[in-house]
Amino acid sequence: MTARTPRLNRLRRVMPEGRAAGRQAGARGAKPRRRGAQPKVVALGGGMGLSASLAALRRITGDLTAVVTVADDGGSSGRLRDELGVLPPGDLRKALAALCGDDDWGQTWARVIQHRFQSKGELHEHAVGNLLIVALWEQLGDHVQALDLVGRLLGAHGRVLPMSAVPLELQALVKGHAPERPEAVDTVRGQVAVALTPGEVQSVHLAPNDPPAVPEAVEAVLDADWVVLGPGSWFSSVIPHLLVPELLDALIRTKARRVLSLNLAPQPGETEGFSPQRHVEVLGRHAPKLALDVVLADEAAVPDRDLLTDAAKRLGAAVELAPVARPDGSPRHDPELLAAAYDRIFRMHGRIGPWR
Repeated sequence: MTARTPRLNRLRRVMPEGRAAGRQAGARGAKPRRRGAQPKVVALGGGMGLSASLAALRRITGDLTAVVTVADDGGSSGRLRDELGVLPPGDLRKALAALCGDDDWGQTWARVIQHRFQSKGELHEHAVGNLLIVALWEQLGDHVQALDLVGRLLGAHGRVLPMSAVPLELQALVKGHAPERPEAVDTVRGQVAVALTPGEVQSVHLAPNDPPAVPEAVEAVLDADWVVLGPGSWFSSVIPHLLVPELLDALIRTKARRVLSLNLAPQPGETEGFSPQRHVEVLGRHAPKLALDVVLADEAAVPDRDLLTDAAKRLGAAVELAPVARPDGSPRHDPELLAAAYDRIFRMHGRIGPWR
């Protein structure tokens, strides 16, 4: 992008230079720091699962990058995607909100970008952050620069990148999608349809089937100390990263340690009835060359540790069980408990990093 660079420079000059801008050195992290002082972590996923992981990880490292799926076709994101032909911004917005700090500045901006208009007109249910992100994409003509600029405005404790620069369609082979044909296998198209199917998802793929990865996302994975995959909607947020060839190649080749963070409970429709070990097995079938180092699960969500251990071993991973759920009993991760689990894994598996 060259023609719009002066406009980008003008926008940079009017950005606030105080506390919010200073927190995100180069749109990469919390503060200026000595290289190697903290673990470089890349988290992959989408939706609320990735948000949970980011809210935890920002508590233990200032060098954090989120790589976000871009296959959403529902709600505000789907409407903007259909009308303007842009990447769906919703999961990117959620990741940015999760990276906001716990101070007044961060929490105010997190609420603002998550705010949805309520009306009887065309703005109904559009999220403020979606409109802001798309406006900057149109102004700057560059996905990464625009997201970096939003992150700087928010004082985000990390960087947010799309996994691909083209909108993707998620497609799935589903057994029993039509209840009147329980044994039939149909192709279901669209992330929302896949997430809500009453049938059994056999496999997923993307259209186009060879999408280009964002170069900065590939670079981040190759340069990381740790890569975290999951939690989140298994077929529509976690596995899609493994279907982008350049990104999968980077995940295979990186020297980073790889953590797979499991969900607290199966999701109605998409993974109904899945055991923890089945989540691991399904991921392995979609990326048979990918090795893992650690599988993290909540200890109360694993009825049979031996079966999970066997499934993890087939991918080269050890199992770590830790209490990571909110104490209210809901199937949601507690950011402090999840942060403690990640911190323990980073310290105990492999190298003891120079951040200790």
